[in-house]
Order: sequence, then structure tokens, then C-alpha cells
Amino acid sequence: MEESFSSIPKSASSAARKCLCGDILRLPVVDISGLYEEDACARKDVAACLVSAVREYGFFYLLGHRVPSELIDNLITQAKSFFQQPIEKKMRWYIGNSKHHRGYVPEGEEVFYGSTFDRKEAFDLGLDLPDDDIEVEHGTPMLGPNVWPDGPDFKDVVAKYYNAVFTLGRTLFRAFALALQLEESYFDHLIRKPPSQLRLIHYPHDPNAADAQGIGAHTDYECFTVLLATGPGLEVVNRAGEWVDAAPRAGAFLISLGDMMEIWTNGAFPATSHRVRRVEQERYSFPFFCSCDYHTVVEPLPGFVGPDRPARYPPVLAGAHLFAQTAQTFTYLRKRLESTQSTQRRNAASVRPQVSGQP
Repeated sequence: MEESFSSIPKSASSAARKCLCGDILRLPVVDISGLYEEDACARKDVAACLVSAVREYGFFYLLGHRVPSELIDNLITQAKSFFQQPIEKKMRWYIGNSKHHRGYVPEGEEVFYGSTFDRKEAFDLGLDLPDDDIEVEHGTPMLGPNVWPDGPDFKDVVAKYYNAVFTLGRTLFRAFALALQLEESYFDHLIRKPPSQLRLIHYPHDPNAADAQGIGAHTDYECFTVLLATGPGLEVVNRAGEWVDAAPRAGAFLISLGDMMEIWTNGAFPATSHRVRRVEQERYSFPFFCSCDYHTVVEPLPGFVGPDRPARYPPVLAGAHLFAQTAQTFTYLRKRLESTQSTQRRNAASVRPQVSGQP
């Protein structure tokens, strides 16, 4: 199976070859306009482009996505307006007060393994489910209602952007299904209520910043990420093992693969390491992490396993993997879990076995 995904085949249409460009030291550009056509061949052409991009590079710029530029501009405006508020006001929506991992993330709250203190703040949200949703009532981590700051436009603008990129993610899931030689609708039933997160991240102006590593090298926990950023700072590893600057490109999103896609393909579509270096200029970043449903069991697909290619990964519960990794990096969540475990140990120690027949 691996050889089938090495590059765009020579028999691919000219449209497929034109939708991909780039070189080993830079990132490719994929135009996904064909995914919105009724012609199945056009959609398969785009899937062929995705195959080449993820196998040869790991990251790619995405054009033809149909997310209106007005939504993007409004999102940036709302993020700037929110983050310029005093810290005391922003802390009214502190993520540590949320049951569902929603809200404001102050500087120092998130400690990424392998990194030093990183000057950034964020606002995290996800699929806005009501309290009476069955998953929320059962206490499924990472699922629930959002926290919305005051202001006449923040909720409306950010929710519209979330929904637009969520829809784009569903379209890309169908393209990846074709790329994996599956039925186009293969992932549809696995993305009904996913814990797909949108982060609004602010890196403030730092005149003393050295051009050095900020957030340590890592892979994303989900299936793939749709990234919008306003300035340089992101670096990725290409398939030659070199760090490449992934600067923003006008009108384009940057797409990266995460841990779940690597497991599904048994390593054929590896999640690519990336990091954020410290830069002096102010920067906003809006990663949208496309997940599958929390209870999805992810394991190598049959087409990627064979006698000479045994399964390299055990089955993983997608949501549990996401929650466990999140708990390692967020201080409030780590303390909350430690407190719960401590209480459970005390309760267990207070229970004394009763032996019948003893005075």
C-alpha cells in the first residue's frame, strides 16, 4: 500500500498536477476547488494532490477553501479587541473555571513539554453543545457549552468562523478518505460531535525576544489542523528533516497532519513536527484542530497493514488521547486531576474491611 501513495501518478489529469506546486525546501500549495465540483474525477484529482503533499512534505498551504475573507478579517478584529483588555477583565473568563475546557488562557497557564516560558495568551472554544446534550450529561471531557465574553459581536463573529472552518474540515475529511482509497463518506459517521477546538492565540510584541525556539517541537493530537496566522514564527520539519519557515500566505490556510491520521495510515501519512520560534513582532494565530468523535477507536486501517507491514500502533481512543495530552500541558487541568486522584485515595484509605464473626 505504501508505494501507492508515493506521488501523483503520471496518469493523473493536468488539473491534478496544476493544483500542487512547491519544492523540498518550501511547502506546497494545494487548490481544493475541485472538491466542490459534482465531477467525481475532479475530487479525486484533489485527493491525488493531497497524497503528494502529505507524503513529500507533511504540511501544505490550502487555497480554494470557500471561507470568506470577511469572516477571517472579522475574527482577527475580535481577537485584537479581546486581548487588548486588562488582564483582570480577561480573567473573568479564565479557562480554569470551566468544566469543559473553554475560556481564557493567561500567560504561563500552558506549559508545553520541551519549551521554556512562552509569552502567549489564548482563548479556547469548541463545538457549542448545550448542557442537556447526552455527551455533556455523561461528562465526556472536552465537550460542552462555550464560554462567551461580553461584547456585541464576539460570539457572533467567532461562532460564524468556527462553523465555516468546521464545514471545511468535513470537506477535507472526505478528500482524505479518497486519498486513502476509501469511500468518500468513510469518516462522516466519525465526526458527528467531535471535540474539535478553535484557539485564538495572541503573541504580544516583545522587543527583547531572541530569534529562538519558543514552543518546543511537537505534533498535534488530532486528525489534522487548519491554521490561520498573521505573522511569521511557525517552523515545520520537511521530509528531508530540515526546519522550514511556514510563513503566512495571503488567502491560504496551512494544513498539518496530526497523531490520529498517522495511526490510521500506520505511519504512511506521518504527523509532522512543528514548533514556534520567538519573534519580536506581535502575532495572532488561529489553529482549528479537526478531531473525530471522542469515542472513536483509531487503529491502522486494513489497507495499510499486511504481512510485510505489521500494525505499528495499538488501538487508541481518540478523545482519551486528546484529553490526556491536554492535561499534561494545562496547569489548571493537571492540578484538578491531581486533586481528584488525591481525594479518591483518601476515600479508599478510609474504607475498612469488615470481617464477620469478630467481636
